[in-house]
Amino acid sequence: MDGMAEPVAHPITVAIERRIDPSRTVEATSWMQAGTDLAAGFAGFLGSGWVRAGEGSDLWYMLYRFRDIPTLEAWEDSPQRSWWLDSGRAFASEVRVERRTGIEGWFDAPFATHVESRHPGHATPPVTGPVQQPIPAAPPRWKQAVTIWLGFFPTNLLASWLLGFVPGFAEWPLIARVLLSTVLLTPVMTYAVLPWVTRMLRPWLQREA
Repeated sequence: MDGMAEPVAHPITVAIERRIDPSRTVEATSWMQAGTDLAAGFAGFLGSGWVRAGEGSDLWYMLYRFRDIPTLEAWEDSPQRSWWLDSGRAFASEVRVERRTGIEGWFDAPFATHVESRHPGHATPPVTGPVQQPIPAAPPRWKQAVTIWLGFFPTNLLASWLLGFVPGFAEWPLIARVLLSTVLLTPVMTYAVLPWVTRMLRPWLQREA
């Protein structure tokens, strides 16, 4: 409808828990990497990674992030991903899937919030072994704000000091200085500083109040 604002697009982080045949971990490692390489070729791809729950565990966690829902669904509904999933069915079974939006995706522990199935008609494989304790949800907003500030302040301070050595930088127009600093600092904060700070502060972030 004319005059209505377009919905704001948010990056989408998808976390997938899978059970892997312990006797085929070498194949699974190559398979996971192949999935990451395939996803990286799609528009809107912002990053991916995977970890094992423990050295002796058969639980593996994979995360990938896309610019918005349309770019995410282009990957998830692609024939390339379908082929990749089929190639791993002999040793990998999907247990559950979670989607998270916005910056809170950095603060949520895996599977701390809403869990959805990509195939509602298929039964979820039974989970054997000890029952896992509930994982706390995202910390309160004030803790998130403190965490972001703790990462941003020293990063911005260091960047401002380093940019001071750029000849003539102090005479640049304010908008140009701010533009350059934000272009430099945004990827540093997103891919390096913020993940590291949240990892260091995880016990405090997950503590109640």
